[in-house]
Amino acid sequence: MTDALSKMLDRSDVILADGATGTNLFNMGLMSGDAPELWNVDEPAKIKALYRGAVDAGSDLFLTNSFGGNASRLKLHNAEKRAHELSRVAAEIGRDVADAQQRPIIVAGSVGPTGEIMEPVGTLSHALAVEMFHETADGLKEGGADVLWLETISAPEEYRAAAEAFALADMPWVGTMSFDTAGRTMMGVTSSDLAQLVQDLPNTPLAFGANCGTGASDLLRTVQGFAAQGPDRPIVAKGNAGIPKYVDGHIHYDGTPELMAEYAVMARDSGAKIIGGCCGTMPDHLRHMREALDTRPRSDRPSLEKIAEALGPFSSATDGTGESAAPERRTRRRRRA
Repeated sequence: MTDALSKMLDRSDVILADGATGTNLFNMGLMSGDAPELWNVDEPAKIKALYRGAVDAGSDLFLTNSFGGNASRLKLHNAEKRAHELSRVAAEIGRDVADAQQRPIIVAGSVGPTGEIMEPVGTLSHALAVEMFHETADGLKEGGADVLWLETISAPEEYRAAAEAFALADMPWVGTMSFDTAGRTMMGVTSSDLAQLVQDLPNTPLAFGANCGTGASDLLRTVQGFAAQGPDRPIVAKGNAGIPKYVDGHIHYDGTPELMAEYAVMARDSGAKIIGGCCGTMPDHLRHMREALDTRPRSDRPSLEKIAEALGPFSSATDGTGESAAPERRTRRRRRA
């Protein structure tokens, strides 16, 4: 366990995180349906290149290739008994990359959802979820991760289970949810709900926020929703590089490097301290984001109209906050790309 992220948060005005994992690995030859985590042992040079791509582009922090490194997801690939091993190796490769740099780099151990629906809606028990998250967390800790990074979570029950597991592993952590259903997560959580959940946890994260979701505009509206709650911890913004489109047989994100630079500055001015990209975000996007954050002065919080004008329209009329009823819960699963 280290306090590297706490120190960086104390001394930095803004921290640039990394970009996409899946998108970059697909460009390296990963096939749809394959488990990226198996590449930690089968293609370690490519995983090292993934990490170095973010660092060379200016990122202060990168996530390990362990998003699906839990027994539930790995069972789909007959690798459920390798969760600890694959998570450990993901962090070990990251440690090698970070330690070779001349500046501080944070290795954040990515922890994604189990892919199951928790009780009482589904069948996954709290105890089993904690056990799976603990196994992944322990592997990342053994491999040298500085901090654990929970991401793309939709259900508060799963967020709580992960927080308990991270306490058992004695590791600091950051936790984000994905808001993709008219400003809510798939399980109905709003930005204000997450801010309250974080405050009430026995084991609170160092920072919290949003990742993935729909477009950058929607994510910034959610970030402003967090900021409106007056949280006592830093906010994370990790938005997709535009909107996915099916082009020539594959998924392409239409966000240009220039658009992501604008997004990064607006995320900072909206209240985010840790800013990165999610699906579709490549090293060139990160380079433009780094330059924009370093050279463009802070400004007032952008209006929603200004965000839409710069980054594109919102996917829904509101962010879900204050609405009388949550949308119907869905069971769709997805992997961070």
